[in-house]
Amino acid sequence: MLAVALSKRFSFEKQMLDSPILITGGAGYIGSHTVRHLASLGKRIVVLDNLTFGHRDAIVDPNVELIIGDVGDRDLVRSLFEKYSFSAVVHFAAFAYVGESVTNPLKYYWNNTAEPIALLQVMQENGCKVFVFSSTCATYGTPEKVPIDETNPQNPINPYGHSKLMVERILRDCDNAWGLRSACLRYFNASGCSGDASIGEDHDPETHLIPRVLMAISGEVDTLEVYGTDYPTPDGTCVRDYIHVEDLAEAHGLALDHLLVGKDSIRCNLGTGKGISVKEIISAAEEVTGKKVPVRFGPRREGDPPELVANPKLAFETLGWKAKHHDVLAIVRSAWDWANGPRHGRFEK
Repeated sequence: MLAVALSKRFSFEKQMLDSPILITGGAGYIGSHTVRHLASLGKRIVVLDNLTFGHRDAIVDPNVELIIGDVGDRDLVRSLFEKYSFSAVVHFAAFAYVGESVTNPLKYYWNNTAEPIALLQVMQENGCKVFVFSSTCATYGTPEKVPIDETNPQNPINPYGHSKLMVERILRDCDNAWGLRSACLRYFNASGCSGDASIGEDHDPETHLIPRVLMAISGEVDTLEVYGTDYPTPDGTCVRDYIHVEDLAEAHGLALDHLLVGKDSIRCNLGTGKGISVKEIISAAEEVTGKKVPVRFGPRREGDPPELVANPKLAFETLGWKAKHHDVLAIVRSAWDWANGPRHGRFEK
């Protein structure tokens, strides 16, 4: 009897692992790298993306189907579940401009919180109980201690962080109510691009530091603005934990498998545990490109903590995940290969 039970469980787990996976926002920056990673592992992937910020050509695997539409469109999502019988959802689709979230909070609460509720309702209707969520270190707000571990209080200081934290709490309640198992992955500063430079970071507007530095070098913007040189850090500029996008993609694959074989919900940080300052990023870019970054130093920007660095220990303990990319030069080089290659070609068209 035990052998029969184990055989049935193995068969069920294999079916779950082999069933199609829905990835929302899979044509975006982190989403597209994760889609590529999961497809390389033989996962069957369907991407749902409205292409507001995603790019059709970021879906580089011909076996991945791209559906253009909104996560909050219940009829569309229902039709996709009816067609594919998804075993899991990996949810990236979100707005992520902190400043905009302050001036237009309802846009963020609708897109980042309300629309995922519609998705979860369809999942519940179809008995799909695995959800990997793209969360953020912004849910912590200004940390009480650095490095930041998961015991740090979650007190967001902007609507973007609140909109993500609300989803984390909704997922916890859904776990209690109907057995939805979820992985909330709290990213620190996503960075870099694919090793072969075929896909990369391409936001409009672009607010992330590394691409802004490279845009200043290439002349796409006149000057790099640096906010604050008097922070209590070694060189006076803000320190952040830059986690390579391919490391993030791998973590999503591990979190997905963790849940698909029946393990419990998890909430964990994704970072390197190493802080890099703004000036160190600028120096690395100048070394990689051989060009000078035009910089204008200004006063601090309100709401910027001096230092945000992850304690990623829990991700290793629960998922066996650890960042592989620690060299700032290598991270910047991968971003430059993309920016000076495929993205530059797109920009020139």
